[in-house]
Amino acid sequence: MQQNNYLMEDLEEALRLDQKTDPDVVKRQAEWAGIQPGMRVADLGCGSGKTTAALFEMVKPGGEAIGVDFARNRYEFAKAHYSSTGVQFVCRDVRDPLDDLGLFDLVWVRFLLEYYLDSSFEIVKHISRIVRPGGILCLIDLDHNCLNHFGLSEKLEKTFLELASLTQTKANFDPYVGRKLYSFIYDLGFEEVSVDVSAHHLIYGSPTETDTFNWLKKVEVAPRKIQYDFQQYDGSHDDFLRDFLAYFRNPRRFIYTPIISCRGIKPFK
Repeated sequence: MQQNNYLMEDLEEALRLDQKTDPDVVKRQAEWAGIQPGMRVADLGCGSGKTTAALFEMVKPGGEAIGVDFARNRYEFAKAHYSSTGVQFVCRDVRDPLDDLGLFDLVWVRFLLEYYLDSSFEIVKHISRIVRPGGILCLIDLDHNCLNHFGLSEKLEKTFLELASLTQTKANFDPYVGRKLYSFIYDLGFEEVSVDVSAHHLIYGSPTETDTFNWLKKVEVAPRKIQYDFQQYDGSHDDFLRDFLAYFRNPRRFIYTPIISCRGIKPFK
């Protein structure tokens, strides 16, 4: 396995991913991508396995879904919560050889490439090998990630911009990968390419418990991962957290992130 510097690695990461995943949203995205009953689907970077299970529901009867994640704790979580006949989980880094898994009618890559700033295209090129000719490659990721807020204090705004910059240099994170997805699929020669842009992290009014947990984990784990010093708050993470929570809990604030989906058909050669 190659070295992995996953920005959000944490003991509760499987739980965070599980709570924030909405199966109805996954199913709408998969329907747009072209999923059909009977398909064999690979969910790469499957996290908690909730997305894999949602995709499997759409390929029944006769289909199969395989979820792949490099983290042992997320793999165990997925097996414990979502394994069933037709759903399989594999603990493996998607950058390592995948040929033994066979070919797939749909390869699904959602919220994975943002964690690989220096190699996202090479990953897409690598995983395209397991898309069968005539099969679908679907890439989904965020753009301007965690940077679209209204109502931030000046200190909070500067802090978020500093964090976005440092996650790129220190954790190989790409807040802007969404805008690159089309070029990845185009450069690989896929056909019938389609792109969709909509809103993600759309938060206004009173926050939900899920949104609150998700964002608290973000502002806890990511700064710790890059050893951020909170200069705007004289080095105090607690002062930053109080300022952020006051902002986040204010029903007047507005947060959104563009989510970009791109799908293409692998040509017969």
